[in-house]
Amino acid sequence: MDVDSDFDLLKILKERVAENIALHQQHVNPQFAKVLKMIGFDRSYVRGEGPYLYDVEGRQYLDMLAGYGVFNLGRNHPVIKKVLTDFINCDYPSLVKMEAPLTSGLLAEELKKRVPPNLDTVYFSNSGAEGVETAMKFARCATGRLRILHCQHAFHGLTIGALSVNGEDSFRHGFEPLLPNCTAIPYNDLESLRAELAKGDVAGFVVEPIQGKGVAVGRDDYLISAAQLCREHGAIFILDEVQTGLGRTGKLFAREYSGVVPQILVMSKALSGGFVPVSAVMAERDIFMKVFSSMERCVVHSSTFGQGAFAMVAGLATLHVLDTEKIVENAQKMGELFMGGLLELQKRFEMLKEVRGKGLMIGIEFGRPSSLKLRLGWDLAHKVNSSLFCQAIIIPLMVDHAVLTQVSGHGLDVIKLLPPLVIKEADVSRFLMAFEEVLKRTHHFPGPVWEVAKRFGKQLVRR
Repeated sequence: MDVDSDFDLLKILKERVAENIALHQQHVNPQFAKVLKMIGFDRSYVRGEGPYLYDVEGRQYLDMLAGYGVFNLGRNHPVIKKVLTDFINCDYPSLVKMEAPLTSGLLAEELKKRVPPNLDTVYFSNSGAEGVETAMKFARCATGRLRILHCQHAFHGLTIGALSVNGEDSFRHGFEPLLPNCTAIPYNDLESLRAELAKGDVAGFVVEPIQGKGVAVGRDDYLISAAQLCREHGAIFILDEVQTGLGRTGKLFAREYSGVVPQILVMSKALSGGFVPVSAVMAERDIFMKVFSSMERCVVHSSTFGQGAFAMVAGLATLHVLDTEKIVENAQKMGELFMGGLLELQKRFEMLKEVRGKGLMIGIEFGRPSSLKLRLGWDLAHKVNSSLFCQAIIIPLMVDHAVLTQVSGHGLDVIKLLPPLVIKEADVSRFLMAFEEVLKRTHHFPGPVWEVAKRFGKQLVRR
């Protein structure tokens, strides 16, 4: 078919590149646009490559967020770009309803090679939240029970079902009441889990091997014992690897550190290399067969865009890149470099309380200093706003050093590092040098970083 169109997307993007903040203020999310301006993150990015972003002025930024873990392979990986370009040019049919797509069968086959053999069926959807909701439905249907256990401070998504097992009050406020029969228990606390399971009404327990909010690391013995307790009490053990999966922690899945075997495994984010929304829920066949229990119920749970061919093809390409380019090994190696450098800085800076994590999922926690002058500044910042101190770190990292980071959660003194897994030693050094410079300035009160906190605090009070 001949193509003759006067629609020139590249021309539009070039002509209106600097309008992004104004357009969001007017049409999308006015409050978020205000926040970006307030913290100096109101950039106009025009290109992404690997672990870097480039703005309209050509400045290069080191991306330590990776789209909250979506871009494990970096932005615009050439292999996945080529695969998708070839695929779109072949006019392959996608989303043919009443069809068993070849592409989703191929991706499911590949995924099964990389997990324990009990996870032998795969359901595809579009996001981590949708994957978690799928797991919740499957657990309820398979057990005939209603109650779902989750952990305090957990993050499993923001749709109503996923939000019901979200342990952060800041996300829940304004949307309650949520789903009933969802119970929060302390993380890494086996006795609390045991007590709830003993009541005999629990359908499933959903848990992250490393919590995204705050980067709390699950103990190996906790995860293994939790899975065993669930089986003993007839509940489904659901492992949420939406953020930890696909190489993030230096293993393909974080479960490999402990050897824990879930009954349901949820993955998303990095599965398509960042090109197409996708998630996969892998479960034991017995669970699947209780959900899809007859021919009449063969589509009792489904999603319009689930098994979309572009997502499936991108997933196949992503697994190929992970296999052939030693991405997971690089995550382990670079994570060790980060941890070594950060632990060295911890010895020298009293407000650097703890460094934790695995691979390239790292939490940097700050704590109240011992020296009087710094303690006064710390208390002042926290009196104004509990999240203020970390803003005084991430703002100069961005403005002065072109390093993109973010606070790990509301009210936490934790910055989370979640860079693309393709970073190199030079990128680690770049971050550590920038972070050290900011720490030096932070440990002087009053000083330039404290002025950032003061100015930010005034704006919060004014609002």
